[in-house]
Amino acid sequence: MIIAVGPRRVIQADGRAKAYRPLPPADRASALRSGLEAYARGDFFLAHECLEPAWMGTADPGERAFIQGLIKLAAADVHAVRGNPRGVERNLDGALIRLRAATDLAAAIPVAFSLVRLIDGLEARLEAARLDRITPPTILPWAR
Repeated sequence: MIIAVGPRRVIQADGRAKAYRPLPPADRASALRSGLEAYARGDFFLAHECLEPAWMGTADPGERAFIQGLIKLAAADVHAVRGNPRGVERNLDGALIRLRAATDLAAAIPVAFSLVRLIDGLEARLEAARLDRITPPTILPWAR
C-alpha cells in the first residue's frame, strides 16, 4: 500500500513505512545494471548506493524484495572488506529473507532461487569454519 506522508510517499513493507520514489522502468533497469557492474568491479559500497534508487523506485513487492536482497549482498561484502563477520552474517541473513520473499512474490525472477542456494551454501561454510576473519563473499555468480 502506497501512502503519502507529508511531501514524501512511502510504501508499507514488513509492517514498516519504506521510502518510495517512483522511477520509470528504464531508469530502474539502468540503476540495477550500474549496481551489478559496480559489484562485479568489487566496489561493493557503490553497488549498494546504485541499487537503492531501483529498490525505492518500484511499488512491486517482488521487485522490491529482489533488489533489496541484492543490496543486502553488497552490504555483506562491504562488511567483509572491513573485517566485520557479524555484519556479513546479518546482511546475508537479510539477503536470504528478501530473496526468499522475492521467489514467493515473483516466480518470474529465477535468479533469486540461485542466489538463495548460493547464500545458504556460503553460510554453511562460514558456520563450519567458524572464521574470525573472512574474505568478501562475492557470491554473485557473474561477479567472479
